[in-house]
This record gives sequence, structure tokens and C-alpha cells, in this order.
Amino acid sequence: MYVYLYDDFLRQKKYDLLVKAMETRLTDFGIAGKIIRLQNFTNAKAVIDDEINRGAKTIVIVGNDRTFGNVLSRAATCGILFGFLPVGPDNSIAEVLGIPVGEKACDILAQRRKIKLDTGWFNNRYFVSRLHILPSKITIEYDEKFKVSTNYKSELIICNLQPFSWKGEKQEYMIHPQDGKLEAFLLPITKKSLFGKYKYEEPSVFPFEEMIVSAKTPFVVDADGKISKETKIKIRLAKKRVEMIVGKERKF
Repeated sequence: MYVYLYDDFLRQKKYDLLVKAMETRLTDFGIAGKIIRLQNFTNAKAVIDDEINRGAKTIVIVGNDRTFGNVLSRAATCGILFGFLPVGPDNSIAEVLGIPVGEKACDILAQRRKIKLDTGWFNNRYFVSRLHILPSKITIEYDEKFKVSTNYKSELIICNLQPFSWKGEKQEYMIHPQDGKLEAFLLPITKKSLFGKYKYEEPSVFPFEEMIVSAKTPFVVDADGKISKETKIKIRLAKKRVEMIVGKERKF
């Protein structure tokens, strides 16, 4: 049985025709199912656990990058197959997974090409795509071997699924979300320009399995679109992987 988790933004009238077309195509494929509309306060894990108890076999996230992150930040290790139907803008994760935006995504879902993806964990939350620490004076310890402290602000980006692109180079650092490692990119800031933009040194790149990031003052953490303020976090590779339906044209 399929269960579809619709983001609340899909209630907007401009998505009516597309959503109806997708639902018709899913019916044609014989994979239509129960629809649950998510709200800001929805506990995705509780909803999914309940649907698993009712016999669900596949949970399909319908929305954009934010929807993807909101669901999997709590439910990544629910032990069920996930699908993704991307709708609208802000769908960079779909491109990595090889899933076209809109109606054609139904074809990918019907083909059920399944793989298992590494999952990141920090402070009792999960992330599948990336974790971003905004400019802060931070101390980093990783794999119980190395320690890096900065006397000036730095950004830290932990990538698992999405590629990392550095503005000083044309190429992207492609990440393989099945290699049993997370990749960290540390970007030291040299100075701030008159227009408020930061200038960066070349990034340092290192794979790791466990990392502790701390600071004397709170820093902002953006994990798959969920934002919080922390003074210390432990980041590691989760023990369980998330099983996901992907397209043939995925980027890994």
C-alpha cells in the first residue's frame, strides 16, 4: 500500500492541475494510495509509524527540498521504502536522485528502482542531503584524531547527498551517499566586503564518520532545511540507511 505525504503548499490553486494530473497517472499505474496533508506541526515519524502499522509498504513525499528534509529529519530510519514526487521550484535534491519535477516523476515511482542511502545524524535528528553551519567561530573535532579551531569565522558544510560547489571553481564536488562516510567542507572567511558579502579561503575537504562542533556562542545549523541554534553538536553517520526509489539518471 502506498501512502502519499502532501506538503501544505500544494493547496495553492496554481498546483491544482498538476496534482490532479499526477494523481491520474498514479491511478493508471495502479499505485494510487492514501493521501495525508502535512502541516507545520505534523510529526512525520508518528504519522509514518502509524501507517506502517496499518499496512503501508511505501511512503511517498510530495513537495520540494523542504518537504523532503522535514519528513526525513525525523523519519529517515522508519524502516520503510520512500519515494519522492517533486513539485514546484526548490527541487535540487530531485535532480541528484534522478527524478524529474512534475508528472514524469510518477514514471520513476512506478519503476521502483530501489537503493539504500547513507543517513547523517546530529542531536537526535537525521539529515539525508546536507548540514550547513553558518559563519561562526567554531572548534571541530573529528574521528577522535583531529582538531581544528578557527580564530575567525568559518562556514562548515557536511554533504551526504547533494554535491558541494565552490564559487571559485566551475566543477562540483560530487558526493556518493553510499560510501559509508560523510564529507565535510570547511570554508574559512578572510574578511567581509563593504557590501556585506564574505570572502573565503579555498575550502578544506575531509571525509569523516563522527564529528563534534562546538563554540562559545550559539551558531546556526541548517539541516535539510530545518534550522536551529546550537553551542555543541555531534554529527555522525547513522547506523541505518534510508531506502529510496530513484531514477536511472541519478548523479551517483
